[in-house]
Amino acid sequence: MINPAHLDLFRAVIRHGGMTRATQALGIGQPHVSRAIAQLEADLGFPLFVRGHGSAIPTQEGEAFAHEVVQTFAGLDHLDHAARRIRERGTGSLRIACQPSLASRLLPRALRRLDAESPGLRVSVHVPSPDTIWSWAASGQCDLGLARPRSGYAAVEAEPFLNLAAVCALPRRHALAARRVVTVTDLAGLPLIAGGSGSVQPAVEAVFAAAGVTPHFALMAEYTAARCGLVAQGLGIAIVDPLPARELSGLPIVLRPFRPALQIETLLLRPAGRPTSRLAERLIDHLKAERDALVGR
Repeated sequence: MINPAHLDLFRAVIRHGGMTRATQALGIGQPHVSRAIAQLEADLGFPLFVRGHGSAIPTQEGEAFAHEVVQTFAGLDHLDHAARRIRERGTGSLRIACQPSLASRLLPRALRRLDAESPGLRVSVHVPSPDTIWSWAASGQCDLGLARPRSGYAAVEAEPFLNLAAVCALPRRHALAARRVVTVTDLAGLPLIAGGSGSVQPAVEAVFAAAGVTPHFALMAEYTAARCGLVAQGLGIAIVDPLPARELSGLPIVLRPFRPALQIETLLLRPAGRPTSRLAERLIDHLKAERDALVGR
């Protein structure tokens, strides 16, 4: 069997153009290199260098073997580079499932930070329903998920990520816009815009029920941006997530705190039972940094 160390020395002699130069570059004695080359020739069964010419001129067999060695080490060099890239940057591929409220600003900003560290990322971002996000996290179809709380998914590691109080979106000229705070009783009898089942809507309905107020939901829209657009047209009032609502500064609406306080919780999801990649861990750090920056405004 060929000694890999002897191949290293053979390659060094070829690369540096002689044993003397190779030994100087490697910082080892020439007798050691000579013995290694002689042993390699014995193992191979043919001479590698023309004797009497400073052992720098390869034989025809030596040239052919050197070509094969170069090809082999090129593959090893590629593996070494790949290992270093994976060690420093991770696999370079991420699959993220994110709820709409964080998909337009917080997540893109975190990905911009990550891309600055590790150019050439391959990232896929999906914005499905909360139940789909949980299902993907449970089955390993995504590396990270950001979603509202759900129950019944045992194969998911979930940790608190964001908790914000819902706000009341009103037309700018609405009578309640002058209030510093809007309460559930203030909304009795007024036209309201409901959210979809995957939004804060179930919690809103629970708040009205607890207060003994019957809500009048005239319209329904799945996402915060759509509900705020309807509010801007004077079609009703909506209880919404403050993060995406704040981004709609061009609409003629105002946002007011809503009482009783209605918390909107977001969890960070990972598939259970499998290690999180370095790339995903760094993205989590950036997500948390962007979250802290947004919440602290």
